[in-house]
Amino acid sequence: MADHGPIGEVTMSDILAAAERIAPFVHRTPLIECDVLSELLGCRLWFKCENLQKGGAFKARGAHNAVFLLEADQAARGVITHSSGNHGAALALAARTRGISARVVVPANAPAVKKAAMAGYGAAIVECEPTLEARETTVAAIQADTGAVLIHPYDDRAVIAGQGTVGLELSRQLDERPDVVLVPVGGGGLLAGVAVAVSSLWSDTEVIGVEPAGADDAFRSFHAGRWQPQTDPDTLADGLLTSLGHQNFRLIRRLVDDIVTVSDEQIVEAMRLLWTGAKLVAEPSGAVALAAVPADRERFAGRSVVAVVSGGNVELDQLPRGRSGAGSADRDQPVTTGSGPT
Repeated sequence: MADHGPIGEVTMSDILAAAERIAPFVHRTPLIECDVLSELLGCRLWFKCENLQKGGAFKARGAHNAVFLLEADQAARGVITHSSGNHGAALALAARTRGISARVVVPANAPAVKKAAMAGYGAAIVECEPTLEARETTVAAIQADTGAVLIHPYDDRAVIAGQGTVGLELSRQLDERPDVVLVPVGGGGLLAGVAVAVSSLWSDTEVIGVEPAGADDAFRSFHAGRWQPQTDPDTLADGLLTSLGHQNFRLIRRLVDDIVTVSDEQIVEAMRLLWTGAKLVAEPSGAVALAAVPADRERFAGRSVVAVVSGGNVELDQLPRGRSGAGSADRDQPVTTGSGPT
């Protein structure tokens, strides 16, 4: 049976197996060095470009690993998840690739462009009230009726292992050990998976999670040494609004060196730096890792740094503005995301 439960922690063996499993279905994304931003920010910078992944975000990795781990009898029942963003689209894409059905429970207030992305990849959309309780009870009811297999957005061993292939892949692209790897954190699947890979391959490399200050439950949990829930998140990085997963927290607490926070203004400035300095389009959640560098220049000065650009699904009609624009981001018009490259 496919292992999607909480028993046991994700290991490097899981990540190696995931990399082989998903190789035919996802992109080997570029790792690029940016001399312009390295000089500007006083450190040697590489970007792992998951904004160029299928679906426009790293989520394709975990979703494909989970879907292609299913036994035939499980796959025949289809898959289900709850999501308002990239995971729902990634799961729909993976299910379509395997030729099975996908259902996504979506909060009614999710941006229309996100719903369109999920539907465009073939998912059946079921709307619910915009609360975690409503999402979970709706999923449970559909599961009871259909037998669909739940693929959790982040608190799932197969998903974490798939996201960990980001760390494995960048290690194969880089000839030298970096000093630091910076990773966005929301639910924590990407950070946990990358931490497993990096700690196994580069034991002396720091792994630092970066989180919006307006959604700082991972930061609080990490520094308190105990899991704390997300409370009233308020950030334009809409891919990082969710609570940190419990499986992820156990891995993060053991393997991650630090978690830091950045402001929305710093995130917008990082988006601008990526656009102008590296010619990379990143959504707010995807620019969070880079935002940590200018926010604390002294910490990273003279060091070699890899920043994971986790997604690039930007709705161009709702671009935020930063310090050099005509004011701060309009909080009533948050950036939303849509489907990315296939």
